[in-house]
Amino acid sequence: NARAVRARWDFIWSPCTVAWLQPGGTAAAGRCSSRRDVCSSLFCYFTLWFTRDGENLPIMVLMPMNESALMSSISQGIEPAVQLAIQHIRESGKYSFSLITKIYDTECDNAKGLRAFFDAICYGPKHLMIFGGVCPSVTSIIAESLEGWNLVQLSFAATTPVLADKKKYPNFFRTVPSDNAVNPAVVKFLNYYNWSRVGTLTQDVQRFSEVRNDLTNELEKANIEIADTESFSNDPCGNVKKLKDNDVRIIIGQFDENLASRVFCCAYNLNMFGSKYQWIIPGWYQGNWWEQANNTNCTTKKLLTAMEGYISVDFEPLSARQIKGISGRTPKEYEREYSRELQQKGVEASKFHGFAYDGIWVIAKTLTRAMELLRIKQRQNMYHNFTVDDREVGKMVLDVMNETNFFGVTGQVMFRNGERMGTIKFNQFQEGQEVKVGEYNAIADVLDLINNSIRFQGVEPPKDRTFVRLQRRHINVPLYSILSTITILGMLMAGAFLFFNIKNRNHRLIKMSSPYMNNLIILGGMLSYASIFLFGLDGGFVSDKEFETLCTVRTWILIVGYTTAFGAMFAKTWRVHAIFKNVKMKKKIIKDQKLLIIVGGMLLIDLCILICWQIVDPLRRTVEEYSLEADPQGRDIAIRPFLEHCENTHMTIWLGIVYAYKGLLMLFGCFLAWETRNVSIPALNDSKYIGMSVYNVGIMCIIGAAVSFLTRDQPNVQFCIVALVIIFCSTITLCLVFVPKLITMRTNPDAATQNRRLKFTQNQKKEDSKTSTSVTSVNQANTSRLDGLQTDNHRLRMRITELDKELEEVTMQLQDTPEKTPYIKQNHYSDANNILSIRNFTDGKDGEKSILKNHLEQKPQAQWGSMDPSRINRGPLEDINSPEHIQRRLSLQLPILHHAYLPSIGGVDASCTSPNGSPGSSPRHRHMPPSYRVMVSGL
Repeated sequence: NARAVRARWDFIWSPCTVAWLQPGGTAAAGRCSSRRDVCSSLFCYFTLWFTRDGENLPIMVLMPMNESALMSSISQGIEPAVQLAIQHIRESGKYSFSLITKIYDTECDNAKGLRAFFDAICYGPKHLMIFGGVCPSVTSIIAESLEGWNLVQLSFAATTPVLADKKKYPNFFRTVPSDNAVNPAVVKFLNYYNWSRVGTLTQDVQRFSEVRNDLTNELEKANIEIADTESFSNDPCGNVKKLKDNDVRIIIGQFDENLASRVFCCAYNLNMFGSKYQWIIPGWYQGNWWEQANNTNCTTKKLLTAMEGYISVDFEPLSARQIKGISGRTPKEYEREYSRELQQKGVEASKFHGFAYDGIWVIAKTLTRAMELLRIKQRQNMYHNFTVDDREVGKMVLDVMNETNFFGVTGQVMFRNGERMGTIKFNQFQEGQEVKVGEYNAIADVLDLINNSIRFQGVEPPKDRTFVRLQRRHINVPLYSILSTITILGMLMAGAFLFFNIKNRNHRLIKMSSPYMNNLIILGGMLSYASIFLFGLDGGFVSDKEFETLCTVRTWILIVGYTTAFGAMFAKTWRVHAIFKNVKMKKKIIKDQKLLIIVGGMLLIDLCILICWQIVDPLRRTVEEYSLEADPQGRDIAIRPFLEHCENTHMTIWLGIVYAYKGLLMLFGCFLAWETRNVSIPALNDSKYIGMSVYNVGIMCIIGAAVSFLTRDQPNVQFCIVALVIIFCSTITLCLVFVPKLITMRTNPDAATQNRRLKFTQNQKKEDSKTSTSVTSVNQANTSRLDGLQTDNHRLRMRITELDKELEEVTMQLQDTPEKTPYIKQNHYSDANNILSIRNFTDGKDGEKSILKNHLEQKPQAQWGSMDPSRINRGPLEDINSPEHIQRRLSLQLPILHHAYLPSIGGVDASCTSPNGSPGSSPRHRHMPPSYRVMVSGL
């Protein structure tokens, strides 16, 4: 483009052969013309002006001067600064030339600006440099064609990032920092507060998009995460909400003041302000822009509330360092002179005036340095013809420009690839006005913040994100302590029951209830108790690896403990059911060894399941995370609860196997307990309580498993329910099995050896009818026989009850009136004999009647010899039917029946001990027949 434009205008210029002057004023190839209007070479111009002191050097100034043009206010405030700089250069006496400016009005129009540039080249003097360029579009067009004329342009107000492309604009420089120059400062500011996660909100305009793209590169170099990038045209509310949804706390905005009010109105409505958010926006807005550009439905008060604390970033118009610069004046002194010029001319100040002032000094120093370089080259080639074309002169000027380094009113003036390395200031909006809080020196790459000047809305700077703190949902220590204490008490109670059971294992009351099975019930209860301690431990007490081991251990302990306790109760209940539901009316003996085999089989099945589980798919520690929660203490963090579980790949399958197996046993146990619910006999004194325990365990396990599954995300509730279920089941079971024994042995230690009749419940008749009904479907003949026997049995029982009442009346009369004994009527004796005959018929044993008869035929003992002689001399019938003999016969009858029943339940054999447990009994009563086993069908 530059060469094409240059070719169009080449015909205007005529070449001028130039040779460097030889010493003495002679030229090797000719002299350079002294007429500037006919000499087109830059070298010729430099040579002419270098040899003449006080020569005026023309500088082309391009900027909009028409008041109707856009950005013309900048130009009006620039001209006083330019004239002041030229005056100060002339007054310094360090330069042999004077700079003059020729202003060309571009009107901020591309066509008019390009035409003004061509007119300056065609009709104006030979310009050594171009100064100006305010409007970005006009400046970019002209700057792109400068290379064709080997001219250098220096701008004081063009901040557009597009001009930073040196491949496209190699001859362009600017004393004002680019819009991109704030990006390194912003990155430095972010690093200062350790903000590593930001979001951007950009107006959809090329100027802001260019800044955003450069900022993205800078952030990536600094390893700062860009959480979200949003662009908008008119309504930014949707984009602002997306930033909030993505948890963006540090927001870097690139938009003008017209849309800034909309952005902050949206921020107010979305509550994106205050201690949790930090806004960073451009700092070149006009004063009180929120009042002038408020086109939203938010009031000024709302906007000020949302704007409070924002950080604005812009270049520093004048240096804060009050030291004398190249002009011999401090920035403050220059500012006073500039203010006087403005008052004289009656124009408004421009924030670019300092950069224009330093720009004139840059041109002066550059031209001076270029002339010095040409002079040095001339001395080195004094014996040869030396010529330099325009390209070489232009390159020389570019090199000199890049070497510029001095302190001006805007700070240290220095270029890096044509870009000004200036000072960036940071302001904060505090209580309705912007306050300077720091600055960034691009040359030294140093951020200097004023102490205690930044005021954040909270007690500390905002976080760059919602910091998520993982919080383990663990068992509360007080809850764990309370349940552990209850568990310890339960284990102590179980230990006391175990001691009682072992100590009294040979006592008939304990022996009849199978002490070995009772020990298994206690052991299972203690294992279940122990599992509570393990269920309350989590990752807060043990490491991750230990937690996985803990998962396996507590599962094994609970399953084995449950099987041991429930299996023992199941086995005892099964034995009661097997004996009393024997429809074939045969004698059945079930020893404890068989019950132990049943329990062992259950444990063996459990071990097979657990071993396969552990080998194939062992339990692992898994972490379940839940949704974010607000910090209860009000801190700027979020709580993400997590819970540790013991799970594996096929957890459902393994639990299904365990639940199915245990459920079937539980249902069968409940069935046995229901079937034997009416059995209440001294020989099986705890069968009813075991049935109650089976019900208790079954119901509580179902409830506990269901509630535990539903509360798996609430560890305290889950642990409390599981622990209470285990404690309740174990405690109730142990108490039902052992407390009645303790009460019986405390109130009546000899209750197990007392001779008393078997007791039946009131519902026995109904149970017998149910049994008869069930047998009828199997064998009709046996059912008929069984019905007859049951009818006879019931009739005889009623008769026994009646005779017992009469016998009690006779006994009471005999005890009250012993002297009337000889006058007892004969019918009383016949009634007593009927009692004996009925009992013998009921028991189905003829041996007992003979025993009683033999017993009565024997002589009385010595202790009877002291009785009344008249009673001794009575007849045989009177002596046999005396009240003493009647009571003696009854005391022997019932123990025989009771003793004969024991072998049917695995108790003491009838041949081992005497039915009369008293050691003082007569030897005649010890020599009984070897067996008196009786099967009582009505029980």
